[in-house]
Parts: sequence; structure tokens; C-alpha cells
Amino acid sequence: MFRKDLIKILLDNPMSVPKIAHLVDESPKDVSDHLEHLLLSLKHTEFVPDIYPAECRRCDFVFGTDKLRKPSKCPKCKSTWLTDPEIGIKRKVLTTDGHA
Repeated sequence: MFRKDLIKILLDNPMSVPKIAHLVDESPKDVSDHLEHLLLSLKHTEFVPDIYPAECRRCDFVFGTDKLRKPSKCPKCKSTWLTDPEIGIKRKVLTTDGHA
């Protein structure tokens, strides 16, 4: 899978790593590795990451946006009832002077 294909898949369409893996027929680990590299290289493109972090459904704890895969349990209440983080991509919004 090419990372540029991920941009097409995720442009204005956030998805979880397992869903992306199923869609492109690769392992979640491989997809996660590709996404990490892609998110680093986005700063040199017209795109920006759009990450919806994992959350605990029990106590509403919100994880950081650096976690691309679902954590095993909540550090606050120890619950395993967590949402998957979703990763998307948006185009940069340029100001009237042409800067992001």
C-alpha cells in the first residue's frame, strides 16, 4: 500500500485503524506504521491530520491524539470500554494572504 493512497481514503473521511486495515487488506500494525509516517510527512503537503482521539465510554477520559490505536484500558477508571481513535485528513485552510 502506498501512503498517498491513504490520503485519498482518509480525505474528509475519518476512520479507525482496524477499519482502514480491513479496507486495504493489511494488518492493523502495518496500517498504523504507514499512518505514523504519513502524519509526519503531511506537514510538507497541502493536507493536515484530523484526529479524533480514543475516549473512555465509562468516565469520558480523552486520550492524546498521538495514540493511533485503541488503548487497552483507561488510566483513570481502568475500564476497557473504549472507543477507537479515528484518523482523517483535511486540506489546509489558507488565509487571504496565502498562508496556512
